[in-house]
Parts: sequence; structure tokens; C-alpha cells
Amino acid sequence: MSTEVLICGAGRTPFGRSEATGRQLAVDAVNAALADAGIAWSRVGAAFGGSDSAGLADTLVAQLGLIGLPFVNVKNGCATGGSALISAVNAIRSGMADVVLAVGFDKHPRGAFDPRPEDWGLGAEYGSDGLMVTTQFFGMKTQRYLHDHQVTSRTLALVAEKAYRNGALTPEAWRRKPLSAEEILDSGMVSDPLTRFMFCSPGAGAAALVLCSPEAARTMDGSPVTLRSAALRTRRHGSFEVFSPSIPAGEPTSVSRDASAEAFEQAGLGPRDVDVCQLQDTESGAEVMHMAECGFCEDGEQERLVASGATGIGGALPVNTDGGCIANGEPIGASGLRQVYEIVQQLRGRAGERQVPGSPRVGFTHVYGAPGVSACTVLSR
Repeated sequence: MSTEVLICGAGRTPFGRSEATGRQLAVDAVNAALADAGIAWSRVGAAFGGSDSAGLADTLVAQLGLIGLPFVNVKNGCATGGSALISAVNAIRSGMADVVLAVGFDKHPRGAFDPRPEDWGLGAEYGSDGLMVTTQFFGMKTQRYLHDHQVTSRTLALVAEKAYRNGALTPEAWRRKPLSAEEILDSGMVSDPLTRFMFCSPGAGAAALVLCSPEAARTMDGSPVTLRSAALRTRRHGSFEVFSPSIPAGEPTSVSRDASAEAFEQAGLGPRDVDVCQLQDTESGAEVMHMAECGFCEDGEQERLVASGATGIGGALPVNTDGGCIANGEPIGASGLRQVYEIVQQLRGRAGERQVPGSPRVGFTHVYGAPGVSACTVLSR
């Protein structure tokens, strides 16, 4: 059997606040992906999916249909969607099924995430002493990076400005009001150097993909996109991990460098081949750092690239064309698949007002989550 894997259907829901349950949002996204592929639920041979706080993915069969397929629950923090996708890819490559579903969904309450220290292998004192607040770690990591590579806080504001501008062009985005860099800088400091409007917000939403073998794709409608690679890595010693009170001396290791390098090696392509990409932007500093960690520039070059408009929709390397996490919010289970959904639309030429010009042919996605896990994909048409 061929090891090539295609994405033949993609669906998502609006992100933000919703009266619907997380499970209902997931069902909506799955049905949209099935319709996009032109197939019925009964054609799916296996499924993988998960959420952080909205329920068990395997129970979706109660609404989708009791057809007896294997449905595996996945829970891997911000990499839940990416992990479900990699599981689906391996299911096709192993011959388990020729049509496989990957779905991610969530519905978070208002306010910041509230992880339990015990779930992360940490003592209860982490919570009582205030060490489970993720914003402070993002701020410290960004502050160090800006200092070491002469990047200014205005670059952080320009990244967020682009996110809100792109979000205004994305019907399913949560934050659809453009904001200026000045408004973002003046929005109130949260964790220096990151201000309020430089962060994403927890929210609700779902995304789903239907993957298939080339043989199965020939029996379907639609416009399949080739998934050239999918890679997942956890942190190595020396990483700047979330929830750690210290880091070893020297240059930090990067799980994003490891995952992206593996994804490019599997695909037989490199960063220079990419026409459009999605990078994890839990906050503005993340997008800046991940540009270099994923190989798209050298450390410190972001200052010039962002200011020049190179990462805008019409630039040399469009980044987060749908507004990323900053504009869409972050339903944890859905974010990684939302990224892939956007690249699929871009490569198909169906991204509407946010469509990258010049018929992009290669796309890349990257997700990073606490305490140090990353999933990356390379897609082409």
C-alpha cells in the first residue's frame, strides 16, 4: 500500500464563545469535513480525536452514527490536534483504514487556563505559590529573546496588529476588529513585555480533517491536498519549558526546532520551499521566536521582516493568514487542526479575502504547547 496520505476533507466551526457544547461543535466540524470530502460517516474506517476540557471524542459516535469503527481518544495539551493527525496518518500508512478522521475540539470557561499542578507531575505548592500562571513564562521567555537578539517590543505589537487584520478577513475568527500597533502597546502590561492584546484567549471551537489513501481519494469528490509529513517531538534537556522555575545554563534547546526539522526531512523540502505557514502564536513573542526556531529566518531577523510586511498576506512569507491564535482564540484541542484547515484552504485557493496571491503550492504548520511539545506538518498540492 502507498505511504502517501491525502487530506480530502476539512471543516471547522467559528471560534470564540458559543452556546453549543464542545461536543456539538465537534460534530458540526466533522460533518463539514465529511461534506467537503463528499462522503458519508459510514465510509470512515477509523478516527482519532480529543479535547482538553470538553469531553471524550469517542462519544461523538452517539451523534455521528454507531458504525462500530475504532475511535481513539487523544489528549496532549496544545498538541492534541497535531497528535490526532499523526495518529490518523499512521493508521493509513499501516493499512488500518483507507479513510480516517482527525478531530479536535474544546470549550473553555472565561478567564485564564487553570491547570492542576498534580496533572503535570508537580507539587501542589506550584499552584499556591502562583507558578502555574503561563503568562509569566511566556513573558520571561520573550524578554530573554528580545534582549539576546535585539528585537523590540514594537515588533511584538506589529505581529498582533497583523493577526487582528487577518482575523478581520476570516469569517470564523473570534477577534475580527483590526487594532493598531499603538492600541496594542497601550492595552495594559500583563507580563513584561507582553501586553493584553498580544495574547490569545481560551475559547470554544472545533476542527476536523478527513484523511485518505490515494486509492480512496480517486473515489471521492473534492480537491485533495497532500500531507507530505507530520512530526511530533517532546522537549530535550535544556529547553525553556513552561512551569519550570529554572533552566540550565547555555543556549536553550528547542522542541520546535526538532519537530520542524523532522517534518522538513520527512517531506524532502525546506523552509525556503514554503509559500504560506501557520506558527503557534499563543502570544506575539511566540510567533517571533518560532519564525527562527522553524527555520524561516535567523534569530534577530524578525525585526526587519515583520516591519517590512514580509509576513503579511501579500508578503514573501505569509504567517498566520487566518489571524492565528491571537485572532481565533485557543480551544486547545482544535488549534492544531485549525492551522491545517487554513493551509488546506490556501493551497486550494479557497481562502477568500485572505487568499495568498500567486497560487501557493507548499504550506507548513507548527504548534507548541506546555510544558514543551511541538507538532509540525508540511503540505503541498
